[in-house]
Amino acid sequence: MNAPSDPDPDAAPGAPVRIGVLGAARIVRSALLEPARGVDGVRVAAVAARDRSRAEAYAAERGIATVHGSYEALLADPDLDAVYVPLPAALHADWTLAAVAAGRHVLCEKPFTSNAAAAEHVAAVTAGSGRVVMEAYHSHFHPLYGRLREIIASGELGRVESARAGFCVPIPPGRDIRWNLALGGGGLLDVGTYAVRVLTELFGESPEVRDARAWLRDGVDRRLDATLAFDGGVTGEVVSSMWSRRLLAMSLEVRGDAGRMRVSFPYHPQMGTRIRVSGRSGRRVERTDRRSTYAFQLEAFRDAVRGTRPVETDASAAVAHLRTLDAIHAAAGMAPRP
Repeated sequence: MNAPSDPDPDAAPGAPVRIGVLGAARIVRSALLEPARGVDGVRVAAVAARDRSRAEAYAAERGIATVHGSYEALLADPDLDAVYVPLPAALHADWTLAAVAAGRHVLCEKPFTSNAAAAEHVAAVTAGSGRVVMEAYHSHFHPLYGRLREIIASGELGRVESARAGFCVPIPPGRDIRWNLALGGGGLLDVGTYAVRVLTELFGESPEVRDARAWLRDGVDRRLDATLAFDGGVTGEVVSSMWSRRLLAMSLEVRGDAGRMRVSFPYHPQMGTRIRVSGRSGRRVERTDRRSTYAFQLEAFRDAVRGTRPVETDASAAVAHLRTLDAIHAAAGMAPRP
């Protein structure tokens, strides 16, 4: 985690953080546009797409004032403070570097890059730039994860022995970019990254990858299972899938020698997360804040740009995470994603 950056010298005090969007991706609506309506001090000011007519239609429908016909033109826009990068994973590194070179802060969709080497390069080049470079791992910013850590630390589960995290969604093979190997496709980088990340958030980064198995389609993992070993003796199991018999699952279970904790929708608490605890204090069900993870994230990004908050999901955190993902791919007999 980086310390708070110095306030942006180019920003007027109290002025909104003006964000430009690279690409008219579907994720932009839930990850940026909707939360921006309820977060003070943020304005989505511009969008660019390779097809200018598509960008114009996108902007008109969503109330974005400025349209650019290329990503390069958007980065050169003097009226922007920051850039949101929702492009395919294999393009994240190049456009994050281009944005920082243009003097812009960056909120880059997860995964930060498609492999650890690319993340290491971005981290090295952007270090000392004075620009905020944040991975958009939105789940991290929700109060849910703090509460899960509190329950584990309370001892009511006893000594934690194992945990299992799963994220499975149905994405039929076809033209979706997640089936494109050259663009960083695959279930682990898309949904599996959440399952791995929640375990490392709770039990520590850089676990040992004991084993992994992948079910492939044209080199893309449609399902992948992995077993991780954490310092302290916790064994973690990961299940990720974008096309398998297990069509839909979003869950976390933590097991101790005195109880267990089960969490529904651990990656998107706004969907109605329930924490079910059975342990030394008896049984109970807790509900959590249903405010969007993306709103918490956008507030964190705004405050980091203003220099009042550390960059929590920074490039160094992304490097550690992608090293684990690369190790899982390797254990499953796969090369790192391009």
